[in-house]
Amino acid sequence: MHSLQFTAASSSDGMVERDFTVGGVPGVLWSPAPGADRAPLVLMGHGGGNHKKHPAMAGRARLLVTGCGFHVAVIDAPGHGDRPRTPHDEMEIAELFRARAAGEPEGPIVVRYNAHLAELAVPEWQATLDALQELPEIGADGPVGYFGINMGTAIGIPLVAIEPRITAAVFGQHWPDVLAEKRITVPIEFDMQWDDEHIPREAALALFDAFASKEKTLHANAGRHKELPRFEADSAVRFFARHLGRAVTPPA
Repeated sequence: MHSLQFTAASSSDGMVERDFTVGGVPGVLWSPAPGADRAPLVLMGHGGGNHKKHPAMAGRARLLVTGCGFHVAVIDAPGHGDRPRTPHDEMEIAELFRARAAGEPEGPIVVRYNAHLAELAVPEWQATLDALQELPEIGADGPVGYFGINMGTAIGIPLVAIEPRITAAVFGQHWPDVLAEKRITVPIEFDMQWDDEHIPREAALALFDAFASKEKTLHANAGRHKELPRFEADSAVRFFARHLGRAVTPPA
């Protein structure tokens, strides 16, 4: 079992940011100010080409920490952020940009590459969750959620499918993966862009339809791939507040 090593810490506006590593995998943990009671944990997966401290990650984390008092953790996916790219990463990324420039469908490339990344990242996430639950402010018996859009969904689906500690998830903006969705029965909130130029509408709807969850909600917004409304992050906070047992604190 890998231990968690904190490597840096800072705080601002009632939120503590701590960099860490688990088994050589770099991550960040955002938490309420010291002295708060034990709180639920939300794991967040970043998008493709981004990293653990991308502004979208930091912004969503702030909403979850300051709005609900949650802990929020993100790790760099393989080949992203502070992790080196392999020749396989470079080959797949080059093929993606080639297909995009040629106007060819990129779904088959993204799904293939993200499946490879998920195979590596799922055990890393499980080791990270093991280590985080050793912290007294999180604990081994507290509720855990998962929040990931785009590549965060590609990694999150197989993780949530096999990880019983995760009891609610927010996914969106990805192609269906027939191997995993039917095993997911936890409550789901799912985001899609109705006019997504990369992910066909039918593919997004098929992914949502495939989840076996009794409680699942579809949020379909007008707009292209990168135009997901910011208010969907607020909705995700309310979703996790309902399912992880915390009231939402209105912004000051």
